[in-house]
Amino acid sequence: MGLLLPCKESRKEEGWCLIIMQFTLFLGLVLPLAYCICEVPRPNILYLYVDDLGWGSIGPNGQYERRDQGLPYVLTPNLDRLAKAGVNFRRGYGCTVCSPARSSQQTGFHQGYTFADRNDPDNAKKAIRAEDVTMGDALSKAGYVTGYWGKWGYGGSKDMQNPTIDNLQTLPTSHGYQFVVAELHHVRAHTFFQPTLWNAPAKAGSIGGLELKPNSMRKFLNNKSYPNYPAFQNHPKYPKPAYCDDVYAFACLDFVRSQATQYNRTGKPFFGLFAAQIPHAPFAEVQKLPNWDIDYKEKTYFTKLSPQSQQWCAMVTRIDAHFGNILRALEDPNGDGDESDSVADDTLVVFQSDNGGPSGENREQLDANGGLLGSKGSIYEGGIRVPTIIRWPDKITRESKLKAGSNSELILDCSDLLPTFCELAGAAIPLGVSGVSLAPSLTGEGKQRIRDFLIHETKGQASIIRSRYKFIRPKHEPNGSRKRKPSSKKDGKDPDKWQLYDLHADAAEVNNLVKERPQLVRELNDLLTSERVDEPVGFANTYHDWRGGSAHGALHAASNWTEYRYENDEITYMEEKGSPKLSWCGAINLGDSALASKDTSFLALKVAGSLTIQQDAQVNARNELRVMEKGCVNLAGGSLFSQRWVEVQTGGMLSGHGQIHAALYNSGSLVLDPENPLLIHGPVHLSGSLRVEKAERKRNLDKFVVLKAESIVGKFTNAEVSFSGKSYSIEYTSKEITLIVR
Repeated sequence: MGLLLPCKESRKEEGWCLIIMQFTLFLGLVLPLAYCICEVPRPNILYLYVDDLGWGSIGPNGQYERRDQGLPYVLTPNLDRLAKAGVNFRRGYGCTVCSPARSSQQTGFHQGYTFADRNDPDNAKKAIRAEDVTMGDALSKAGYVTGYWGKWGYGGSKDMQNPTIDNLQTLPTSHGYQFVVAELHHVRAHTFFQPTLWNAPAKAGSIGGLELKPNSMRKFLNNKSYPNYPAFQNHPKYPKPAYCDDVYAFACLDFVRSQATQYNRTGKPFFGLFAAQIPHAPFAEVQKLPNWDIDYKEKTYFTKLSPQSQQWCAMVTRIDAHFGNILRALEDPNGDGDESDSVADDTLVVFQSDNGGPSGENREQLDANGGLLGSKGSIYEGGIRVPTIIRWPDKITRESKLKAGSNSELILDCSDLLPTFCELAGAAIPLGVSGVSLAPSLTGEGKQRIRDFLIHETKGQASIIRSRYKFIRPKHEPNGSRKRKPSSKKDGKDPDKWQLYDLHADAAEVNNLVKERPQLVRELNDLLTSERVDEPVGFANTYHDWRGGSAHGALHAASNWTEYRYENDEITYMEEKGSPKLSWCGAINLGDSALASKDTSFLALKVAGSLTIQQDAQVNARNELRVMEKGCVNLAGGSLFSQRWVEVQTGGMLSGHGQIHAALYNSGSLVLDPENPLLIHGPVHLSGSLRVEKAERKRNLDKFVVLKAESIVGKFTNAEVSFSGKSYSIEYTSKEITLIVR
């Protein structure tokens, strides 16, 4: 028996492949053969994230056109090269402001469910909770080395001189991040010259595994290993404290160099997230830096811009240059000029902003939001559509489905990245998240699941985007009244009116189609309302485990479920108990058994034990029902509902007869009734195996239908089944599966 080691099949002559040869001699065993086992390795992941960069602030989203027309434009040469080697997602989305954007990014839930769905200065309350699974949690558990540098925004106080840890469970170190240089409060990030920054690893006994260290570039001074551009840290007038994004960038650079070298040696992948504060205000602080405007010295238009626009341009080009240094470290980790040690082909690089750009002179003089309506904080496209680029040379090429150097209209939300990273890393996708993995689209392999809509919120409005259409309305109280008093027009629109736009034909959201499409408006409003956008501050999904002591306990009974409480420092901010609700993420664990005899609803339900759904009973798992390995769902005439899908994973089982109102993805076993076909009101995607229950009634069963669906893609791994002494071949049409006696 050999040991399977990760094998990097480099596109360079100096690529390596681990050879397994008599490695178990130390155990007294001898391998008779030497052989090589090569797998496509899990990608390294580098996520470059900026703060308040408008959609139109990169070359392919409008700056190229401005340059060609002789208009002022911002310089982003490294991001532009990244787009030319990757894919520019022209319909990438963040959130309206920074806190919900980071919460949705990290946890995969949209603003209707994520706890931090708005900016709140109270960081003891605003949180990524202990039970929320973040990118850091998932990837560190999957064996990645993880790092985070920049604006985290949760867990610490806003005190500038003596900040404190206010919420342990929401720290980056509590959510899987091992190497950290970060700011823990978004208000404290309203300067680039904080005296201190939070660091990990930390000295023994540090609260939360973090310690404060001076915001300083001292360790990088006069060291030829570090580039002097764009920070100019070696300049005698470089300030103290440092410009924090310079510190973050160099910490990220160190991590990429060391972990790329480690990856080449051991195959251990890494995940790094650099969340720069640039280009968030204050803009003028950049002028305190030596050579702050050096990149624009030869641009005649620069002196004609307003001071704010000049500062913004310099900030954006500065962070672009830092990104360039980091990207070059992927190509030459040890910096010797020989790129045979490059890990660039094996690294997925994502660039994105948290929300749209703010209003201001740079938006007007540089068209930073690309002609989209609104700005940061707005429900309109200028507030939520963000520049998004993905590069992965091993998978995204000139020949792949997503072609290198192309623009894509595929909708990509920040909450999609957590499940995407999980799937690429071979990690379990957290249960019930709003985001959908885009791994099949990036790799060109497997079936891309569909995300039907996106949800966004501001204080007074909510929106839903489904394909080309976007519906906006004011938020309401549970009794149907307006949440806030009528407000003045913003972005030229009445916030108290319902609005519908065709984003394909009208990206600037000029023509309100509410009166022309009343049926579509009703459909979208029903969906939007059901996604919990009208809930009070502090509403979020909750997590509950089955604790029913008896066999086949009632699924709907409150006593059979754990209670949920979110608390910090002896203050309870959220408590949820009682019978299951549409905001619950429920889990029936291995060895547990539940019986659904009444209609019961969840946001998502995971079944690792067993669940039987009786005749006329309905189980609704709005985002998903997931049947785990060794789990079993038995339909005894009952029904399953989901807005999205039912998934039977490898080793799981779905048996019996009844109805499924959802897409069905099967990699496990379907055990079907020969006398009562399983009716699926949605598409079916098949792999796994088929078995048939023994027929109870005596009749000639030479040919019968066992499954009907809206569409069927794929096949079972077995070509025939046997029962009652007969063998049957499995025959497929586009909508039915039939067994025919052989």
